[in-house]
Amino acid sequence: QIGGAIAEAILKHFNTKRTFGIITTHYQNLKHFAEDHEGIINGAMLYDRHLMQALFQLQIGNPGSSFAVEIARKIGLPEEIIADASAIVGSEYINADKYLLDIVRDKRYWENKRQTIRQREKQLEETIIRYEAEMEELGKSRKEIIRQAKEEAEHLLQESNAKIESTIRTIKETQAEKEKTRLVRKELTDFRHSIEGLTLKAQEGEIVRKMDKLRQKQEHRKEKKLPPSSSSLKAKPVVEGDTVRIKGQTASGKVIEISGKNAIVTVGNMKTTVKLERLEHIRSGTIFPNEIPAKSAFVSAHTQNQMYERKLEFKQDIDVRGMRGDAALQAITYFIDDAILVGIDRVRILHGTGTGILCTLIHQYLQTVSGVKHFENEHVQLGGAGVTVVDFF
Repeated sequence: QIGGAIAEAILKHFNTKRTFGIITTHYQNLKHFAEDHEGIINGAMLYDRHLMQALFQLQIGNPGSSFAVEIARKIGLPEEIIADASAIVGSEYINADKYLLDIVRDKRYWENKRQTIRQREKQLEETIIRYEAEMEELGKSRKEIIRQAKEEAEHLLQESNAKIESTIRTIKETQAEKEKTRLVRKELTDFRHSIEGLTLKAQEGEIVRKMDKLRQKQEHRKEKKLPPSSSSLKAKPVVEGDTVRIKGQTASGKVIEISGKNAIVTVGNMKTTVKLERLEHIRSGTIFPNEIPAKSAFVSAHTQNQMYERKLEFKQDIDVRGMRGDAALQAITYFIDDAILVGIDRVRILHGTGTGILCTLIHQYLQTVSGVKHFENEHVQLGGAGVTVVDFF
């Protein structure tokens, strides 16, 4: 104890003189002295007490431990001697040394945690910066794609105009020779079919919306003029074999097939597909105003308007690539029926090449349709064997 007291007095004298130096000691009272006095700070060389080996790292701020008990046990000192030594210094000293080691261990643990958090925060900041840069680049790419699309559309329009002008000039130069004129017009028609899907997409939506509004107004006016049907007829559901008419029209027809929410109705020699909600019952033999019961093919002005609107809305291409054979044939059946109904001259069926089975099924079906005048594969530059062109009478 007197040695520790002398060491503490000397350390105090050096601190008063503001002396610089490094002091190594095992005295516990010097560690407490450094903790309580300004100008002196504790330090320790780290030691792994589990592996019992030095880490060769200096840590500032916490006092170290002599690890006397652990080293004595490692070198083989008898346990009774270690126990006697522990009893001499007292349990308070032993526990204080253990607490000191625990504090050092915990500090190292939390220091590592803090370093890990700093690294994660840095990675997060880098990721955010990278994402912001990618979003900015994506915005630039989107603008560039839109610009290129506009340029391609303008180029396509110029090419179309040039083709038309070239066709007119060719006709004039050949003095309208019939055969030459026919060939040139066919080339112009093929070219128009090849680009109409691209040049009219932007206008189709607007045309459909305007036609829907016009049709709704016309139907509304017609419904006001028509006499109300009986409640018993409205309540009865439409089934196959019923005599019906399309709401807003005077011509009657017969239901030959119902598929889901749609029904196929024959009106005279024509067959059309109509939604069930647009059909209403009529009694057999009922004659409506303006309806001629004779066999003459009378078509009302309203029906003619509707047919004209449907012809405007009708798309002359259908794509059945990737569909099963039965589903493709059903879609093509409706498509061909609508084309004949609205009076289209030519349509194109996109079925692809594949194994050729779908193409064969479609051609076999077209041979059975009386309204088909001729069908053949498209020009090789416009699809070849993957597209069938159908002409009607």
